[in-house]
Amino acid sequence: MQAKDESHRGFPDRDRESDRTGAPRGQLAIVTGASRGIGRAIARRIASEGIAVAAVSRTMRAGDGEFTGSLEETVACIRHDGGRAEPFVADLGRPDLDRAELVARIEDVMGCRADILVNNVAAERRYDIPFTEMRREWFLDSVETNVWNTWDLVKAVVPGMRERGAGWIVNISSRQAGPRVGPPFQFHPLAGSVLYGGTKAMLDRLTTGAAMELYPDNIAVNSLAPNRGVATEHAASAVPGWPSEPEETMAEAALLLCMSDPSLLTGKVTYSLPLLHEHDRAVRTLDGRGLVEGWQPHELDESGFLPDYLHFAPAPSVPESLRR
Repeated sequence: MQAKDESHRGFPDRDRESDRTGAPRGQLAIVTGASRGIGRAIARRIASEGIAVAAVSRTMRAGDGEFTGSLEETVACIRHDGGRAEPFVADLGRPDLDRAELVARIEDVMGCRADILVNNVAAERRYDIPFTEMRREWFLDSVETNVWNTWDLVKAVVPGMRERGAGWIVNISSRQAGPRVGPPFQFHPLAGSVLYGGTKAMLDRLTTGAAMELYPDNIAVNSLAPNRGVATEHAASAVPGWPSEPEETMAEAALLLCMSDPSLLTGKVTYSLPLLHEHDRAVRTLDGRGLVEGWQPHELDESGFLPDYLHFAPAPSVPESLRR
């Protein structure tokens, strides 16, 4: 991906929209699924803004896991860029994992409370398994990893965010969460992704509910999905030939959600490209030093934007007796 070099870098002050909230932020971001792909890209982009990153994944070293990528490689990239990062190995899909203990360990090692959490890790997608052939253990694994793990991690970081007076939570979702349009239904390779899409739909609903409950605490909770397939090695091998966007667009969109005023930008179920276009957000390289050519807001084709599939009417006023 070509980039336009810039003479200034300007972190940690550039684009610090959240500074106007007065919240003591910008200290520590926990990014799960950070050994490769979107997770690594988000971790690098956040770190380029001077924010320390705790990178969490199952794979510490290259070759340890089924897929390419490792925490060692992610941390090395961040440190090479001039940022601070530490690796934390954890299988977030294990039902017996003490996620509160994991967060406490991360905060102890990093020396501060987390004010950013990016929930990116996901279970194996099993796109090619028909609805009628799904097994209970696959179902439970997906729900544990994609839904309960996110819920549990949010529970673990909220006390620290409340203590700091602000927090930013970004849940990485998928366009598969949206309902299929039909009949007739057009068959395509992902038509059978009922399990993966179903858990992501629940993640989106978790997002809007948590945003409502945590709004008084100045904690933003948003859900972000790619507008297209992201051009990572794993995604390209799974769905060859599909329209894609670079990982930089997802990383920039995630960063935007981690730097905005929690009182104004929360409870959104959104897609990368429309979000960047709406906020006229420049898409930078993962090290923050350049601009990604061809993917700036004015260069995006609005006709290809996916609409938010969750549309709500204005909420009725809440009786005073029910307000807390």
